[in-house]
Amino acid sequence: MEVKGSVAVVTGGASGLGEATVRRLVALGGKAAIFDLAEEAGNKLAAGLGEGVIFVNTNVVDGESVQNAVNRVVEAFGGIHIVVNCAGIGVAEKVLGKKGPMPLENFNRVIQVNLVGTFNVIRLAAEKMARNEPNQDGERGVIINTASVAAYEGQIGQAAYSASKGGVVGLTLPIAREFAALGIRVVTIAPGIFETPMFAGLPEKAREALGAMVPFPSRLGRPQEYALLVEQIVTNPMLNGTTIRLDGALRMPPR
Repeated sequence: MEVKGSVAVVTGGASGLGEATVRRLVALGGKAAIFDLAEEAGNKLAAGLGEGVIFVNTNVVDGESVQNAVNRVVEAFGGIHIVVNCAGIGVAEKVLGKKGPMPLENFNRVIQVNLVGTFNVIRLAAEKMARNEPNQDGERGVIINTASVAAYEGQIGQAAYSASKGGVVGLTLPIAREFAALGIRVVTIAPGIFETPMFAGLPEKAREALGAMVPFPSRLGRPQEYALLVEQIVTNPMLNGTTIRLDGALRMPPR
């Protein structure tokens, strides 16, 4: 599928991986809708990128919020061709901590945002995608989700995060199989350690130590590199039903 002329929805698009993705897709001639709760940052980004970009205050775990958001995109741009799910949270907490067992609501919150939120956007955006006229290859849309290497090598304290991202990996193939008849592809990216707002507040030495864990290149990943893979997935029709690790050969240690 060509990016130029396509309409993309990017959740978590006001910062980090999502922001880089919005910038990349717009630079390639696409239009974009930023779904995020960070209203100030989202509006600023949209205004800076021009009339082909809108910000929609969206809570991915709320069905009505997402339904209203996708409706607005279709009204503004006529359809949805690309979805990139970047919205997510990372909370480090042991199952048995110093204060006792992890509160169940803390586990549920991570699952709700990272897994249920991803599914919520998929189900509602895909309903719009299915109405698109197929291109010459029969494609109507592409859905790209964000997992993590923690789906495979979760560290101590990442039980909730790893479970949520493992769920994103797990839903990729069955949904890709279901949507094949509609001409909609589904692919997941599992990033390693990237320069995102999650790591922005760390001291430089701590950032360098994290980057040194990566075999090559021995540094934190750049959001632009995630966006570059998004471009490749969109434009390569044989990428479907799989999860691609983007991690510089990193394999996470236990802690």
